[in-house]
Amino acid sequence: MPEIAPRSIPASAVQHLLDNGYASALAKVFAARGITDSRQLDTSLAGLLPLDSLKNAREMACLLADAIAAKKKFLVIADYDADGATACAVAVRGLRSFGAQIDFIVPNRFEYGYGLTPEIVHLAAQRKPDILLTVDNGIASVEGVAEANRLGMQVFVTDHHLPGDTLPDAACIVNPNQPGCEFPGKHLAGVGVMFYVLLALRAELRTRGQKTKDGGQRLVDLLDLVALGTVADVVKLDQNNRILVQQGLQRIRAGRACAGINALLQVAKKSLGKASSQDLGFTVGPRLNAAGRLDDMSLGIDCLLADDDATATQIAAKLDALNRERRGIEANMQDSALAALEQINRRVRPRHGAAEPTGAGVAASHLLPQTAGFASNVSKVRSTHHGAHSAPYGSCLVLFDETWHQGVIGILASRLKDQFHRPAIAFARANNGELKGSGRSIAGLHLRDALDLVSKRHPELIRKFGGHAAAAGLSIAEADFENFAAAFEQVSGELLDESDLAQRIETDGALEPAEMNLGAARLLDGQVWGQGFPAPQFNNDFVVQNQRVVGEKHLKLQLRHVTGTASRLREQLPSGSSRTEEPTPTASEPMLNTQGKFVDAILFGHNEPLPGQIHAVYSLSVNEYNGTQSLQLIIRHWRDAM
Repeated sequence: MPEIAPRSIPASAVQHLLDNGYASALAKVFAARGITDSRQLDTSLAGLLPLDSLKNAREMACLLADAIAAKKKFLVIADYDADGATACAVAVRGLRSFGAQIDFIVPNRFEYGYGLTPEIVHLAAQRKPDILLTVDNGIASVEGVAEANRLGMQVFVTDHHLPGDTLPDAACIVNPNQPGCEFPGKHLAGVGVMFYVLLALRAELRTRGQKTKDGGQRLVDLLDLVALGTVADVVKLDQNNRILVQQGLQRIRAGRACAGINALLQVAKKSLGKASSQDLGFTVGPRLNAAGRLDDMSLGIDCLLADDDATATQIAAKLDALNRERRGIEANMQDSALAALEQINRRVRPRHGAAEPTGAGVAASHLLPQTAGFASNVSKVRSTHHGAHSAPYGSCLVLFDETWHQGVIGILASRLKDQFHRPAIAFARANNGELKGSGRSIAGLHLRDALDLVSKRHPELIRKFGGHAAAAGLSIAEADFENFAAAFEQVSGELLDESDLAQRIETDGALEPAEMNLGAARLLDGQVWGQGFPAPQFNNDFVVQNQRVVGEKHLKLQLRHVTGTASRLREQLPSGSSRTEEPTPTASEPMLNTQGKFVDAILFGHNEPLPGQIHAVYSLSVNEYNGTQSLQLIIRHWRDAM
């Protein structure tokens, strides 16, 4: 059972925020996320990091300005995810408004794979461009850039991925993570990097006294796209990224977003006026990504570039249908993966009375569909068992199935990572005996660095790889699957310890009845939450006063807030916790005071009755019905509190 772990909340930071007018619940939440000064919460455009320290941004701006003046032809080489699609749309819209002759192509992941490969260069050459501009890719395209140079095309690289040991020989590279770049915003998404390049270009054109085409598109008009790509790429929402996202959301809510984003929200039945970062990440992003996963991301980019509502709506409907298809494929893949992992669980679970196995060893491999009683197509699963207290799946999950869809393995890896709290890599069969893999990781293991370590120890295993701390992609030979799995197990076992692998649910502690109100829910609703700045959730004891099933699979609840010093919350506090404001109960004190506050709540995906008293992890939400708003708790996790 996961540990419920309240975050540390520095009292001095809370007091500073209270003194600056923040509500109690909001002050606690922000303090728990490292906010010590109210200026860190400034989301005005004036708070954006200046571009001066973004290496080569001004140099690229000069090259772009010269090329536009010389009427050279640009071709954008985009990535096939939401960040790449939005970065492409920002590049095309922005540069076109500055007078550039520009078009784009996006590699089909099933034919060409990722990035500016030599094959993509030859495909691009058919358009006869003068300049190739990469967005959200290119930093690892050493061979592709060399081929473009050989064919007489210049390459401008804009990317945010971590570079390898060798940089491509491009005419110019803008990447906050390249060597020698002192720009503090290391977590810019690819779309954010492209936006900064446009800021530099606008400044350069102004110094030259040049007027842009039709006065030029105001760059703030691109912030809806920047917000979408930033959230969808799950980069850390540091202050700079929160500014970009908040400013983009404000434009969406005000009805000033591009037709494509509006259409994608509407097809998902989301309110434009109440759009949130969660809507971008869990509603718009998946529909946009569906094009790159199952079809061709050009469809998604066309949606973002559409200028009329009718065209955008038509394309959004196609993307919505692709997303529904993706969900079905994902569900089947997840079922087969979970069945395989359960088979491992049964094989390594000790017999009654036996000691649980310890030490490093291969728990299971080559789980075949012919296995009696095993309804799964997963053909190969590797898992290492480490220690008596860890789950039988060990420190990582490495899976391959010949029927899995290349475009969906990243989602599968993410789901498995979340469920088992282990780094997970899922592979699908590609062409010519090659496997494409997509991985997701947990805190404690930098996935790209872990793959780099495997590559350095075993240079023959990984054909190519790239990514970030939390996500990465790679290619290996199918014949090397077992060897790669063993090597990755070895590395992950070295880098992770039992505390890293322990499942825990982080919360922002308990709320007092006075803090649990509609006003607090509205305040929290209006903030930007995401990677590195997680949406708040709290934990309290409740008496279940009433409960009924709604929609056949959800529980509608009426809860009574439990107060008193014997709250189960203190049982969850870690040893040495500094949260000692409440006294320890004595034998003479009542165990529970149930004369608390009534509050409505809902538990999704659960229709079995709850016990009379629960300890719940929940978030505050604004429930709207017939034009009336009310507070509703969304139960994220619960356990019997008796």
